[in-house]
Amino acid sequence: MSTDKTIKTTTVKSAVGTEFKANLWAMADKLRNQMDPGEYKHLVLGLIFLKYISDTFQVHRNQIEKTVSDPASEYFVSEEPAEYLGALEERDYYTKDNVFWVPAQARWETIRSQAKQSNIGLTIDTALIAIEKENEVLRGKLDKRFGAAQLEPSRLGELVDLISKIGFDQGEQAQDILGEVYEYFLGQFASAEGKKGGQFYTPGSVVQTLVAILSPHQGRVYDPCCGSGGMFVQSERFVKSHGGRVDDISIYGQESNPTTWRLAAMNLSIRGFYADLGKEPADTFAKDQFPDVKFDYVLANPPFNISDWGGERYESDARWQYGRPPVGNANYAWLQHILWKLKPSGQAGIVLANGSMSSNTSGEGQIREAMIKGDVVDIMVALPTQLFVNTQIPACLWFLSKKKTDNRKGKVLFIDARKMGTMDTRVHKVFTQEDIDKLHRTAESWRKDDGYEDIPGYCKSASLAEIEENGFVLTPGRYVGAEDVEDDGEPFDEKMTRLVGELKDLLIQGQALDQHITQNLMRLGYE
Repeated sequence: MSTDKTIKTTTVKSAVGTEFKANLWAMADKLRNQMDPGEYKHLVLGLIFLKYISDTFQVHRNQIEKTVSDPASEYFVSEEPAEYLGALEERDYYTKDNVFWVPAQARWETIRSQAKQSNIGLTIDTALIAIEKENEVLRGKLDKRFGAAQLEPSRLGELVDLISKIGFDQGEQAQDILGEVYEYFLGQFASAEGKKGGQFYTPGSVVQTLVAILSPHQGRVYDPCCGSGGMFVQSERFVKSHGGRVDDISIYGQESNPTTWRLAAMNLSIRGFYADLGKEPADTFAKDQFPDVKFDYVLANPPFNISDWGGERYESDARWQYGRPPVGNANYAWLQHILWKLKPSGQAGIVLANGSMSSNTSGEGQIREAMIKGDVVDIMVALPTQLFVNTQIPACLWFLSKKKTDNRKGKVLFIDARKMGTMDTRVHKVFTQEDIDKLHRTAESWRKDDGYEDIPGYCKSASLAEIEENGFVLTPGRYVGAEDVEDDGEPFDEKMTRLVGELKDLLIQGQALDQHITQNLMRLGYE
């Protein structure tokens, strides 16, 4: 994946044209017909995954063919195709280079040749079963629902033809192409599904901001509600953009929704990331998949204000070190679970609803006060509206730290980013790379005590005493104050007298202009 190491945060060069992606979505969406997007997305993304691993397998197969037919190669077999074809089916030639082994019946051309047959759905399911059987890392992770899909075989055949237009046979750029297409479709499906889309998708610019401020360079990274795995993708990109290696971080995730869990597995597998997503999809509170593991970094976007999290079952849970969270809202359950999973020096970044910063309902205020006094709250960021395509609930970023450096002890950095961002569409806003860089620099300079200064209306480093004076409310607007207005040196009274005089002059000029226009109209016969 291409990166620019000279910048502070991640920049990935576009490998796919915007028009191509938009046309691809428009064609796919037409085929959706009466199918629910929650169902349809798995068909589209499953076929994209299948096309990708088949194309990359074929690219590797072509390379092997050149090698075994080259007399100068140490792996030379013969120059005659009939004699070296067997070598092209040697599984070890592929697995040693971390290429998925794709059996003959699962290769794309085999599927495409049967696209117009009435049993195409069953053919695709059989292909996915064969791939799982041959690749242990994918076992149980692929969504085999094509045979049972409520889509006419002819429509499914059209979808196969459509996906055939995507070429993942461009060598090292293939992962970039796939990644962009995958992320684009995830975003489009999130828009189509509305609120339900939030179960598997966090907008890219929000994830990039979270990762840029947290800066996970190496160690274990965990997401307790990982959705489609976007946090991990951006974490890997961040490491790469800073000259690190992809194996500098280890990925751990948990997801309760079975189909989303499989989606995350596919999303990470196609990028060549190894991730431990647990043995099965499971509820994080009820069945922690990593009970004995602590993490260097936690990144999470839990579902906002969830009320049916089963809180009544966890009255005396060891995770509630700052107070038992209310049964009717899981926000502070997520915060405390995440703190519990951190190493003694660990850090976390969490997306939550704005209400979490100030709510006093059902003891949340007391829990927040205990967390502040425990000095685990590091940075608070207020986000602009319209960043999320699937909810209008205002959101914020919490950054937690189990062990602050001396210059940060007893302090919290507040950033008000509500005026930042750019409208990407009529209803959707994104953080630009410039925005993300600014937020990253602000947090980094404060953490390292390297030239940080409070900026009225934007950022403020507040002491715990100041926070206590504000009733332990963590809303940045309470601390950053109003933006400074540039002083032009003109006293207020003099400025008002001057402006009132200018207004009177303009009104007189306007009246004279009206009279002039009226006279001209009368001269032309219009009274």
